[in-house]
Amino acid sequence: MAEAVHDIEIRNLYKIFGPNGAAHVADIRAGMTKDELKARHDHVLGLDDITMTIPAGRIQVVMGLSGSGKSTLIRHLNRLIDPTAGQVIFDGRDVVAMGPRELQAFRREKTAMVFQKFGLFPHRTVLENTAYGLRVRGLPAREIDERARRWIHRVGLEGFEGSYPNQLSGGMQQRVGLARALTNDPEILLMDEAFSALDPLIRTDMQSVLLDIQAELGKTIVFITHDLDEALRLGDRIAILRDGRIIQQGSGEQIVLRPADDYISSFVRDIRRGHVITVRTIMRPGRRADSGVMLPPGTLLEEAARAMTRVDVSRADVVDAQGAHLGAITLRKCVAEMIAPDDDDDEDASAVTAA
Repeated sequence: MAEAVHDIEIRNLYKIFGPNGAAHVADIRAGMTKDELKARHDHVLGLDDITMTIPAGRIQVVMGLSGSGKSTLIRHLNRLIDPTAGQVIFDGRDVVAMGPRELQAFRREKTAMVFQKFGLFPHRTVLENTAYGLRVRGLPAREIDERARRWIHRVGLEGFEGSYPNQLSGGMQQRVGLARALTNDPEILLMDEAFSALDPLIRTDMQSVLLDIQAELGKTIVFITHDLDEALRLGDRIAILRDGRIIQQGSGEQIVLRPADDYISSFVRDIRRGHVITVRTIMRPGRRADSGVMLPPGTLLEEAARAMTRVDVSRADVVDAQGAHLGAITLRKCVAEMIAPDDDDDEDASAVTAA
């Protein structure tokens, strides 16, 4: 039987940095701003009433500019930072209320963290770094060695087991950090700007590695980034923070199509919409194209346009995994939505026929 996986429920989480943070929660609830809190009481608002569900087995991205609270938030999930108020519920237990021994077991057995600065031990080899968490847990030496070597191979570092961190590139060091986290087989993987220090090509490569591993393992991953392109590529769900508050959360497609305010609009203004919007969003349900091109509903618009152009047709059918017909799209609509929203479907209606 497969091991149960659990959502993470964050409920009314506040963090106020300062010697008397708890005394000012009521002020924040009453509407005091971050700037006012600093000016009047010399305290800093880190998180302001965060409530969200992080779905089990999916990638939850938390993004925002510097100072938005995203790194503060992820450190509450394994309680590297104690909240001023609120709850973090996992498997029926409030992480905030855990005693020292229960919290230690939770950190060792249920979570693992990958840091931006790699966090490797410079005096330990790749194999020793990867195996470290298992040694702390006291597992048998043979099991430790087998599991560590398996994950070193899985992240593409076979042959480097005896190397030290200073002998590796930045991308290779981050692969070691990822292998170390996964060797411990955590249910929750916390990644705090894990790829931000990498060069663009290496960063893209690491994103691909993560997506491949996630397709295989289905971990609950919380990924912190300030880069919207990275968020859209990785995230099943995205939460955008500003001044410690969640401004908007949803799928990447929802955020790009329906930004909550001008702040979110400024984030998504230059995004390539064809890399985010799927044919499910623009298809005409029940219509048929009968062009010979059939696309899954999750196909991105750029891929759909390329598929139709390749065989010189102007429309395509949308079908589910079992081949059942769902609707139809046109090349014109794909191109229009990649450029800008277009609510006028009159011309599209003549290109497809009713089922």
